[in-house]
Amino acid sequence: MAEENSVVALLLAGGHGRRIPGGRPKQFMEVAGHPVITYAMRTFQYHPGVDAMYVVCAAEWEDFVRTTARAEGIAKLAGIFPAGDTSLQSVRNGVEGLQAVYGAANPAVMVHEAVRPLLSDELITLNLRTFGAFGDAITAVKSNEAYMVSEDGVSSHECIPRERLFRAQTPQTFRLTELVEAFHEADHSGIADSQSLYTFMAEVFPGRVLHIAPGSELNFKLTIPEDLDILEAILEHRLAKKQQGQLD
Repeated sequence: MAEENSVVALLLAGGHGRRIPGGRPKQFMEVAGHPVITYAMRTFQYHPGVDAMYVVCAAEWEDFVRTTARAEGIAKLAGIFPAGDTSLQSVRNGVEGLQAVYGAANPAVMVHEAVRPLLSDELITLNLRTFGAFGDAITAVKSNEAYMVSEDGVSSHECIPRERLFRAQTPQTFRLTELVEAFHEADHSGIADSQSLYTFMAEVFPGRVLHIAPGSELNFKLTIPEDLDILEAILEHRLAKKQQGQLD
């Protein structure tokens, strides 16, 4: 595939994971026999629509990522970029790194958080389908909860209709030149940080329509210790079903 039409996965693994004890960032913790980061790396590796993969991580974890990729047969890993102090800064470092690699080419960049290890082949396909149709794609899940608005965390006087609400996940896909333009515009506008790439693009380009790709409740983000327990239970359940199928 020509570079202009290629799809590059940018895997964010720069978080410090301070909310989960364990001596290392959660994306590098071992769950069900493998580091968390390997689960998303494998999915990108085997998806035919993804041509190359780059990881953004702290310098002290670069050797770990390379060694793990070799052990897991991740041949699409094409490079590693340094993490920033925030998630958005890590995205920026990745975008600048890709700009240096691809030059005048303009690949699609699929940004994904390594702490969403249950990324599936189907979610990548749906995201790329949305991107192909509209030129951008934000993976998201429609809300099925009731939302209370509170100013003090004690009382509420307002609700938000859940029919209008989606929870943004990753992957989120844009053209490389568009991401470069967004960070240039942010510098001019004084936007230094944002909650996510999705909110950043919405803030930098107010009023722009962004397009939703179907997400999944399984594509959850590891945030608190209980999330690791849930991940381990799901992975062990999947392994048991696979082994049962082999025996049958």
